[in-house]
Amino acid sequence: MTSSADLLVIGAGPAGAAAAIRAARQGAKVVVFDKAPYGRDKVCGDGLTPRAVGALAELDIALDGAHHIDGLRMIANDTVRELPWPDNTRFPNHGAVWPRRRLDAALIDAAVEAGADVRWETEALPVLDGHRVTGVDAGGDRWAAPMTVVASGAPGKVAKMLGTDRVEGEPFGLAIRAYCESPRHADAHLEACLTLSDEAGTPVPGYGWLFPAGDGTVNIGAGALSTMKGFKKLNLNRLLDDYHEMVRESWGLGPYLERPRAWRLPMTAQRRHGAGWVAIGDAAGLINPMNGEGIDYGLESGMLAADLFLDDPATAPDRYHVAVGERFDSFLSTGRRFSFLIGHPWILKNGLRLAVGTQAIANITLQVMGNLVDGETPGAAGRIFRLTDRTLATADPVLRKTRAAA
Repeated sequence: MTSSADLLVIGAGPAGAAAAIRAARQGAKVVVFDKAPYGRDKVCGDGLTPRAVGALAELDIALDGAHHIDGLRMIANDTVRELPWPDNTRFPNHGAVWPRRRLDAALIDAAVEAGADVRWETEALPVLDGHRVTGVDAGGDRWAAPMTVVASGAPGKVAKMLGTDRVEGEPFGLAIRAYCESPRHADAHLEACLTLSDEAGTPVPGYGWLFPAGDGTVNIGAGALSTMKGFKKLNLNRLLDDYHEMVRESWGLGPYLERPRAWRLPMTAQRRHGAGWVAIGDAAGLINPMNGEGIDYGLESGMLAADLFLDDPATAPDRYHVAVGERFDSFLSTGRRFSFLIGHPWILKNGLRLAVGTQAIANITLQVMGNLVDGETPGAAGRIFRLTDRTLATADPVLRKTRAAA
């Protein structure tokens, strides 16, 4: 027996919940499937950029359970710059830290309140009729719908079935995080250390972070890009331990409250749409290569997919692909090219001096780290982005040919 719905969503994280909220509030019959139980934790840095805060506001999600963040403290060697989130963008001038267990619950609860049917501890796999997705098989039941939204995160079974695996040869990231108690848990700034090194002393293209959660704890973590020399040998646990020791005294950090957990950050997808389906968020490779952030892109792509479906289910996948490309692709491709550049240790060292060397440049770095820059950004940040985009596009063949050995 086959049940029917208007929209099926595989994955109940922020991206999938955003799509479900948007569609269900307009009266669509939405069914969401997730392999995990309700209240599961998703390993993440827990930071919300102003762009993410803006997307949550568009979804009418109150941030009552989140810790308010005024800006970013960037550290590079001996240089420390404490910068407020800018007022001159189309996004709010504040961010937040909201541990994923609570953020994800708030979002999916809103989807349920809007009328979505959420099936927990249920693995859903696409049903294919040729190249068209006609629905899903889930928990022994078959569901049919005009469109299926893939919000299943990093590549797995669904990606293999639909061809949404990451593009080989393109950059990806690895990150690790833990929680610690800290007397500075209510700090008003995210902190990012841009100068980390591996055990061999090789500079790491990535950063260490301390994100105060306002609940007695901080999220401490570190991430690295696959373009660095020696990436395959990088010991994430040691990288995190070294960073913990570096900041232990200044933040009054206690020991890890749980075993550190690592995850992969896909930054490309071979496909993100097809007949009867679209991929959103991490499943579509929508992650900023320059900071590893993707919650904001997940929320936006989820809402976009739902809006286009509600307008016309038959043309939604093709229109989604075009719209996502117009909104994100230029910035993300520039970020991937930039990651090849900073994979070279000497370029990374000198680039970091420039990135925080002056207040003006540091302000632009802040906007990049906050996902606040794209092709439509006005002012100096927008001009520099467009110039960098053109320059790196021209240099792309050389960057790839001379990439640091992993």
